[in-house]
Amino acid sequence: VSGMLLILFKEGTTGLFAWGSGSLAQLSIDASQRAVPVIVAVIVLMLLLSRRLDALALSDDDTATTLGVPVRSTRLFALLGAVLLTSTAVTLAGPLAFAGLGAPVLTRLLASKVPALHNHLVSLPVSGLIGALLVLLSDAGLRALLGAAGATAVPTGIPTGMLGGILIVVLALRLRDAGSSRGTSSGSGRTGAQVRSRRRFLVVVVASMVLLVVTVIVGMLAGSLWLKTGDIMLWLQGTAPRLVDGALDDRVPRVLAAVTAGAALGLSGCAVQGTVRNPLADPGLLGITAGAGLGAVAVVTLAPGQGRPALVVAAVVTGLLTFAVIAVLSGRGGLSPDRFVLVGIGTGYALSSLTTYLLLRSDPWNTPRIFTWLSGTTYGRGFSDVLPVVVVLVVALPVLWSMHRDLDLMSVDDDTPRILGLRPGRTRLVLLSVAALLAAMAVVAVGTVGFVGLVAPHLARSLVGARHGRVIPVSMLLGAVLVGVADILGRTFIAPSQIPVGLMIALIGAPYFVWLLRKS
Repeated sequence: VSGMLLILFKEGTTGLFAWGSGSLAQLSIDASQRAVPVIVAVIVLMLLLSRRLDALALSDDDTATTLGVPVRSTRLFALLGAVLLTSTAVTLAGPLAFAGLGAPVLTRLLASKVPALHNHLVSLPVSGLIGALLVLLSDAGLRALLGAAGATAVPTGIPTGMLGGILIVVLALRLRDAGSSRGTSSGSGRTGAQVRSRRRFLVVVVASMVLLVVTVIVGMLAGSLWLKTGDIMLWLQGTAPRLVDGALDDRVPRVLAAVTAGAALGLSGCAVQGTVRNPLADPGLLGITAGAGLGAVAVVTLAPGQGRPALVVAAVVTGLLTFAVIAVLSGRGGLSPDRFVLVGIGTGYALSSLTTYLLLRSDPWNTPRIFTWLSGTTYGRGFSDVLPVVVVLVVALPVLWSMHRDLDLMSVDDDTPRILGLRPGRTRLVLLSVAALLAAMAVVAVGTVGFVGLVAPHLARSLVGARHGRVIPVSMLLGAVLVGVADILGRTFIAPSQIPVGLMIALIGAPYFVWLLRKS
């Protein structure tokens, strides 16, 4: 919703985008003075709860209850305190990245040298002081690097975000893999774990194909000018009126770009979730999204005047290079799923901060246009954008389907594949490489779009079970339907204005994601 408002009201996009990255630029000290009583009151409340928090941290809920700790009220007050502190920080400086994650992590690391930090009575105020130090050092470093005048245009949240990304990667490289102790998590709960009948699978495939055909047809008809099915036939015969001909010349490649990109993202997400054994994983963990965004923004800001082909090539190349870096970092001592997920998150943190920096340092008139591309859009697509995605789909689908039994084994643990003669490291690298190529080609078609690679495989497993021989084709079909429907809604919801397909996907996917978490 925030992104949609930024795009629709272009005049305020640059300033709000900068504030949304965390900014310490203040008109006066008044706001900080008014925040002090709130911060002090919450800190006092948290210190009063410190012994209860110690009990919760060192034991499970049942043990804490046995020790006389009121678990629900303690958790409620702690969360309310966190919300008050966070909202106060956002009021003062916008949503600063990393400080709320990095400060407690650093405090816990220091606890190995200073045992007193294991107690919340000490660790709570120390975390606050470390958080303040991180933000101050980031701001001072930014001003030292860019000068006082240059630093005013760059939010402090950018260096804190980059620091956070680097810290997560460093911690991930020190991580020991959970190995076989961690059960499969790609089955999407009890429903996904059930083995569905072959008849049900065929019914789901046929229904998904029908939905896809309907989506494509409606996508051609929908828009500020609604057409009729007869207009499509006239267009195919080359006898359509000029208005209809122009509308379909614009809509047909756009619809095809949406459904092919959705199919690629659905397939990519299916491969990623099965390979890293994490139901919350999506192609964004491969670094493609963050890398592609950085490449596209670099072209526009550092080499202005280049056309869209240069932007797409830069986005795909930087996306694939980012995946290669993540794979190399994660592959030390074997490609660990846990390490891969954390390195992907940390790299995304750092690259997104760098992308924001380039965006804010560029011509303000470019900000809304690039922000739209980063949100994922099908606007102005041609058949040349669709062809690379189709070629990769034709190659990747049989490759992934031929490895569906390997994916089934990889979804269990690392020991079972080894016992059966499979090499987990090599197999995982092949599967993730195919997923990365699919995600990169989706960038060609619709820019950077999230949620599809997360939602489509979940829906597929809930419908046909956890066997990848069935999940793979259904994920592809559902991914195509999701992006196709999002494109239709984005063009018609507030016509003649348009909402980027990536934002519509988020509006659709977020409620499903919340429902999924509640269900599981």
